[in-house]
Amino acid sequence: MEGGGGSSNKSTGGLAGFFGAGGAGYSNADLAGVPLTGMNPLSPYLNVDPRYLVQDTDEFILPTGANKTRGRFELAFFTIGGCCMTGAAFGALNGLRLGLKETQSMPWSKPRNVQILNMVTRQGALWANTLGSLALLYSAFGVIIEKTRGAEDDFNTVAAGTMTGMLYKCTGGLRGIARGGLAGLTLTSVYALYNNWEHMKGSLLQQSL
Repeated sequence: MEGGGGSSNKSTGGLAGFFGAGGAGYSNADLAGVPLTGMNPLSPYLNVDPRYLVQDTDEFILPTGANKTRGRFELAFFTIGGCCMTGAAFGALNGLRLGLKETQSMPWSKPRNVQILNMVTRQGALWANTLGSLALLYSAFGVIIEKTRGAEDDFNTVAAGTMTGMLYKCTGGLRGIARGGLAGLTLTSVYALYNNWEHMKGSLLQQSL
């Protein structure tokens, strides 16, 4: 019996050695000193190397010829709609303030409520129209400049803002055009500076080091 068991163990060991399995066994103490440099731990749930699950870039499918970032034409709809809604909200608050101020001597009654409501709707429509028109002109100039230059940078923003101010105030003569262009140039320059503030700060720190 013992001989049979021994021969069986020998045959098993031989087959295991032939297929590369079995062999000398290692205990946890023997494996404790083995360096694991360059090896990532395997996930106990997926049994795969986690580094293959980490994506450094965005994984999405784009249409042929499309850019990863939205251009000015795509952002124009959001800009115009957002400005209209902002103008309507600001105008409504301003109309409410003016309505309460103009009717403060009147008692609370239906005529006063109607007058306040009329002021709210009038101011809301006025400010929504104003900001919406500015956003439309700015977006149109931005798209035209981007298509003409074939590039998208802060120069397009500043140029579009300056041209928007000049065109919006063109009815005021040369002085009105100059004031509108200066106002547009100032606002868009501040906006461009705000967007690039972190980049400029990092560049200054690198130069100081």
